[in-house]
Amino acid sequence: MTNSFLLLQAAPQSGGGISMLIMMVLIIVVMYFFMIRPQQKKQKELAKFRSSLQKGDKIVTIGGIYGKIADINDQYVTVEVGGDVRIKFDKSAILKDMSDAPQSR
Repeated sequence: MTNSFLLLQAAPQSGGGISMLIMMVLIIVVMYFFMIRPQQKKQKELAKFRSSLQKGDKIVTIGGIYGKIADINDQYVTVEVGGDVRIKFDKSAILKDMSDAPQSR
């Protein structure tokens, strides 16, 4: 009697597998639309921005260095940070355009 009761409890529930599968698919879809897709869109915009850089643009690097592009190459950008100081950066280190930002004194 006890053995048959334990076997009945261990038997899989019918219909539970389909609802679990639907729930997992819904979780994956929600993660895609709220996490993965916006990140991919942001990466595409950043790549487009980096490919459209021109000499004279004011930029900020990932390290927080503000400067103006003095020279541009396929992979590298020379940034003038003040006076005669120029630093060579990889294009992937450029974070954003500061041309439209208000000047602070």
